Amino acid sequence: MSFPVPTTTTRTPELREQLAQVGLLALAECSEDFLARASKGRFSARQVVEEIVRLELTEGAKRSLKRRLERSRIGRFKPMADFDWNWAKKIERDVLERALTLDFVEEHRNLVLLGPNGVGKTMIAKNLAYQAALAGHSVLFMTAAELLDDLRAEVAHTTFRRKLTKYASPKVLVIDEVGYLSYDHHAADLLYQVVDRRYEKKSIVLTTNLAFREWNTVFPNATSIATLLDKLTHHADVTVIQGQSYRVHESQKEAAAMRKKK
Repeated sequence: MSFPVPTTTTRTPELREQLAQVGLLALAECSEDFLARASKGRFSARQVVEEIVRLELTEGAKRSLKRRLERSRIGRFKPMADFDWNWAKKIERDVLERALTLDFVEEHRNLVLLGPNGVGKTMIAKNLAYQAALAGHSVLFMTAAELLDDLRAEVAHTTFRRKLTKYASPKVLVIDEVGYLSYDHHAADLLYQVVDRRYEKKSIVLTTNLAFREWNTVFPNATSIATLLDKLTHHADVTVIQGQSYRVHESQKEAAAMRKKK
């Protein structure tokens, strides 16, 4: 037996507002179209309910993803489809492709991308963060400088613990560009507190241009480096990417193309 869909007696703006008030936000946006489709298709009562549920779940998932991406601070990035796997002299493609399945997130493991400037570490890290957001995980992308500056600004205030919670909470925390700037020994203690809060609970993706033995040049006289690295790498895949800067390569190609046009 078909469910009779009544013609709209309430003015559409009022109906839209009422639907929004009861939380049917997706239906509120397309109420006229929905009623027309239901009437034309002679939807049964069950079909009407199922279609409303499907509509709300779909739109709810889209809104949720949008919020996660806005909070993630990932920003713009090139997709992995544009990554030239053959450019690097050394790259563990199997490790990275497995990481893109997010297996390390489920296992609460870390991933460290180590290599010189311009080989794609940040691009890969952003793709991992994006995949995690698509999968429904909370994500936060920060450079090491941003994270440490944020924590140092609050170290003498009661908000410091809230800041630590901010970095301990996301399912995936990306710390980009460790080693590009130098800090005092206290910065290593701050980074250690973040790593310690997440240890064996939630994943960190970290990019660095320095081998671990060189971290003392970034955090001079820091006594916490050994413990920091121990907890960071205990449950982690550390993958090395070697090669010349891909950005330089692209710049040279663009310059050559411009000369050819002239």
